[in-house]
Amino acid sequence: MSLNTNTWNRLRYTLYLPVYDLIADRVFRKHRKRSVELLQANPSDAILLLGAGTGLDLPYLQGYTRLTAIDITPGMITKLQQRAERLGIPVDARVMNGQQLIFTDNSFDAVILHLIIAVIPDPVACIREVERVLRPGGTVMVFDKFLPDGQRPSQLRRLFNQVASTLFSDINRSIGDIVSHTTLQVELNEPAALGGTFRIVRLRKPL
Repeated sequence: MSLNTNTWNRLRYTLYLPVYDLIADRVFRKHRKRSVELLQANPSDAILLLGAGTGLDLPYLQGYTRLTAIDITPGMITKLQQRAERLGIPVDARVMNGQQLIFTDNSFDAVILHLIIAVIPDPVACIREVERVLRPGGTVMVFDKFLPDGQRPSQLRRLFNQVASTLFSDINRSIGDIVSHTTLQVELNEPAALGGTFRIVRLRKPL
């Protein structure tokens, strides 16, 4: 039975809170910035940050006026609100399950998914919800670790993933497989951290 559940993620990220920013910011800062730049959004666009963590994307979203941020971990949302206040950025921050969004259809012009698709228990449920709340023509930016599309993990990698997915994130997910359950279209897929193990992907919802 998998330990990768919302309950476990809420617990472990609460435990990670004291050191989370030291790792997630220093290592991935330039890739977060790059992803937000590739979003090419307007300052007035309604943008959802799903799995927003402590708000490490917020410094690159200054000037945006309609930001909504959600995370499954209350402690993360508390730190995000504190960061938003320091930066003077208006954010509607909520504790919410990224697999069951409470927003109505076509609520957002864009969705940012940074380091969440490989963590969330059911990435297909998540991306389907993203598709639902995204308006036609809207954009999704994904930054995460993925297997190359069409590649199967080795036996050793599958064994290691049992530990990795419990403590950190799944290392065997394919963005192509996940997106194939939606109508979202891949516009861009470029290498990012660790020699391309991490990717920046831009998706578009058809008009």
